[in-house]
Amino acid sequence: MPAKEVKIKELEAEMSAEGFWQNREQAQKATRELGELKEAVEKWAGYQSDLKHLQELAGLLAESGSEEPLSKELERSLNKLAAAVAQEEKLAYFTGKYDRNNAVLSVYAGAGGTDSQDWVEMLLRMYLRYADKAGFKARVLAVTVGQEAGLKNAIMEVRGKQAYGYLKHEGGVHRLVRISPFSAQNLRHTSFALVDVMPELEDVSDLEIKPQDIKTDTYKAGGPGGQYVNKTESAVRVTHLPTGLVATAQSERSQSANKDKAMQLLYAKLQQRLEQEHKEKVEELKGEHVSIEWGHQIRSYVLQPYKLVKDHRTGYETTNVEAILDGELGDFIEAELREVKN
Repeated sequence: MPAKEVKIKELEAEMSAEGFWQNREQAQKATRELGELKEAVEKWAGYQSDLKHLQELAGLLAESGSEEPLSKELERSLNKLAAAVAQEEKLAYFTGKYDRNNAVLSVYAGAGGTDSQDWVEMLLRMYLRYADKAGFKARVLAVTVGQEAGLKNAIMEVRGKQAYGYLKHEGGVHRLVRISPFSAQNLRHTSFALVDVMPELEDVSDLEIKPQDIKTDTYKAGGPGGQYVNKTESAVRVTHLPTGLVATAQSERSQSANKDKAMQLLYAKLQQRLEQEHKEKVEELKGEHVSIEWGHQIRSYVLQPYKLVKDHRTGYETTNVEAILDGELGDFIEAELREVKN
């Protein structure tokens, strides 16, 4: 807290300097940081005040003996403070460079044909429900509709505090085992889908994309995917020719806004690619094996012959498959955050 209080004074001095507000982007960043620091300091001061109140209550209870009103108030106040501290403890998980950022989550169909495309749509619904339950704001940016059913891929944006921090470990292969609704013989089928999560970048000043390196395609969003996006809106797909990276957006009200969103996603993909290449180079120098994410199954969802959702990284599991597919992912996500932190 003392370090935060020093930083608050530094920011306030910086913001009072002449010409500071002329740089809009810098001013917004500083204002946001100052607000977060003040919120943290005020919150901690509140916890200290609550703790002092608890100590006074405990002292009164010790002097007066077992008085039920005091005892109940102490228990109630203690539980309230314990819950607040437990919530603060979660913030210790978010120490990554982009953990505070909004997130962009993409789902791609893997092996399994129509069943896998249906699985993509199920996962999209699961994450939309999770975002709503967690207090985030989510919307679908783009979908590619399957020929028979489901979605070949889908991209959604999740906005809120630590959205990327919460969702980043969802990236990887998700496996579904069930009786296929598309099988005339009611056979059990295994489907795979790849989930990719990246942060929404606010500062892309270190990245430069040359206009001649971008290919832009426009088209109309359509098909059954209209339940997620407006079918009448103009969609934009941008391709970064040197790397082959592609970004798509079709949820905005204008073609230019869709292009801006697609370019924002492309910047994020490029940043992620650069950081991954750096990581792989370091691991190569260390002699470590670099795993291929597509082949790394992180979680299985089994509907037949029994019901079980199991995370293969943490070992956390539950038989309440319906609740998980309805967005109740909190326990799985927290288990992974604890595993990584430890």
